[in-house]
Amino acid sequence: MKHASVKDIPTVELKEKLKEEKGTYTKLKLSHAISSLENPLKIKVMRRSIARMTSELRKRELQENKK
Repeated sequence: MKHASVKDIPTVELKEKLKEEKGTYTKLKLSHAISSLENPLKIKVMRRSIARMTSELRKRELQENKK
């Protein structure tokens, strides 16, 4: 997920999506530990996507606190 698309998502929906992504990421890591994934770069892409969403949520939280 690109940073520009993360900015457009409402906060509530972003929190839900982040929760889903974290669950999927955990499953991918476990699958990769048991047997190799077809595309191990998915783990890297998902980790970065989670980081983008977390950063955007934190940014919004800080903006709310300033008001």
